[in-house]
Amino acid sequence: MRKPLIAAALGFLLLAEVAHAQTLVATSNIIVRAFGRSIDFTSDTTTSIRDSKVVREARDDAASFVASAGDIRGAQLEAAFDTLRQRVPEARDASDQVLAEAILSL
Repeated sequence: MRKPLIAAALGFLLLAEVAHAQTLVATSNIIVRAFGRSIDFTSDTTTSIRDSKVVREARDDAASFVASAGDIRGAQLEAAFDTLRQRVPEARDASDQVLAEAILSL
């Protein structure tokens, strides 16, 4: 009698984790898409930033940063923040969260 109860509890736990993960992904996608639409950089600037090796290599760190609400900060992400703030005047006043989301949307 205990085995079906344990199996049911594990099943519900698994379903809750899947639902939580899907909600996090959906929320992240909405934020990234909304931010991507709001960027008003010229196409030359966006292309040069997108092609920047430092920024491209920071995507995994940016994903960790966004998913952890800023608790996880990687060295590659910090380098990308510096690069963005040096090259793009609009990025100088942007928060780290906004820049990390922008890196993910490129």
